[in-house]
Amino acid sequence: MDFIVDGLANGRMIRILSVVDAFTRECLVLEADTSLGSGRVTRALDRLIEQRGQPESVRSDNGPEFTSRRMLGWAEERKINLIHIQPGRPMQNGHVESFHGRLRDECLNASWFRTLNDVRRTLDNWRQEYNCERPHSSLAYRTPAEFSRALGYGDVESFPHPHSPDYDGGEIYSPTNLNRETPAIDG
Repeated sequence: MDFIVDGLANGRMIRILSVVDAFTRECLVLEADTSLGSGRVTRALDRLIEQRGQPESVRSDNGPEFTSRRMLGWAEERKINLIHIQPGRPMQNGHVESFHGRLRDECLNASWFRTLNDVRRTLDNWRQEYNCERPHSSLAYRTPAEFSRALGYGDVESFPHPHSPDYDGGEIYSPTNLNRETPAIDG
């Protein structure tokens, strides 16, 4: 989980919260606004938990939105580990940094945004393409959505999701990374 910054045609800055699942490579959240504080971050994560189940941990940098009392209380209340990377070490959050490079090159730099709604619409379309139409070599050339569905990730109700409290700890096979840590939303 991290932020990326861009601007509107009128010069106004916007921030985009991105949450990327390190295991499935899915972009789970792209939320854009002129201001995104810790309250907005926790609300976005709550919506994500309703859709996908609760993660064991969330990785982020040490930005004020991710280290605030509100965020720490939110995580403690839900028993979610917050993993903060070391300052100045963005590669400790490498999946999201790589994702931001693609987002910047393929979407933000290629678009001229007139309004915030234009940003949101463009991000939604790009996120859909990224998750559903673009195969990833790290996922055996499957899209993140295909990979997720193959493991039962897409349907939390019918399959115990590794991010949910009722997951029995069964092993998930990942041919691309056999030494993987426990599943976690990484972003």
